Amino acid sequence: MQLVINTRGAYLKKDKNCFLVKNDDKSFEVSADKVDSILITTSATITTDAIEFAVENNIDIVFLNHFGDPYGRVWHSKLGSTTLIRRRQLEAEASVVGFNLARGWITQKLENQLDFLKDLKKNRPDEYDTLAPHIAKITQLKEDLVNLKGSLDEKRGSIMGIEGMASLTYFGALSSIMPDPWKFNGRSRDPAQDAFNCLLNYGYGVLYSQVEKACIIAGLDPYMGFLHTDNYNKKSFVFDLIEIFRIHIDRTVVNLFSKKQVHEGLFDKIPGGLYLNKDGKAVLITAANETLDREIEYNGRNVKVRNTIQMECHSIANCLIK
Repeated sequence: MQLVINTRGAYLKKDKNCFLVKNDDKSFEVSADKVDSILITTSATITTDAIEFAVENNIDIVFLNHFGDPYGRVWHSKLGSTTLIRRRQLEAEASVVGFNLARGWITQKLENQLDFLKDLKKNRPDEYDTLAPHIAKITQLKEDLVNLKGSLDEKRGSIMGIEGMASLTYFGALSSIMPDPWKFNGRSRDPAQDAFNCLLNYGYGVLYSQVEKACIIAGLDPYMGFLHTDNYNKKSFVFDLIEIFRIHIDRTVVNLFSKKQVHEGLFDKIPGGLYLNKDGKAVLITAANETLDREIEYNGRNVKVRNTIQMECHSIANCLIK
């Protein structure tokens, strides 16, 4: 589970083999055995004993800003695995291995989007005519992507271009099925211009921390990307790999609207857009954790969604060193 600290002034310390969380009106203990990571989303106090305890138990502490983007984390200083994986990761970017991996990640992203839209079309017969053209467009884009040949340097722009057109079509489809008060005009970030993107951005921020942790444990370098190129302090490989997992947050957010759990009280207006307030974060993080703890079929086994992230990173690492 994720231990989420989202109450201003909360206090986190170690107590025997547990984390003890205190705030103004209550306190509770959580066993370290049950905690995978700690998310701190607001002003809080954490003791050095709690930090050391988390590090000893391979529990990362992630700090999120008010948009849901991780701005820092505490993690042990050891490499997740052999340095050979990082060497091979660097070499793969310039080889057919890197091209195939990068193209495969975006192909999987488009397949995920198609599966979701087809599920929506099946469960909402009145939206059939609305969704069908979007599904057809993304299907064609996926075929174009699969048929791409060449090196990553040659085709990086083409892959990203196809992904961009597919995303434009996909989010257009999702907006079209939203109730009128919640329709949105494409993606918007920092700040979000609408409730849908506000929830989506914060959910992606939570997901980023999961993907980065999985990369570190598998011995992959979070900064050494294939599709997203090098930039100062940019975790390019995390940006690459998160593409195949975004669908879990997409489904979570759409489901919140479908169940009518979204209301204006979850958001605060800020200059230029919206901000997810404490109540909004609680709703989104609770729903996201329920999604991540749900079991799905993965390589012939029933596995929790959050565990598939780690398994995928190990699979990539194994592919690189074979």
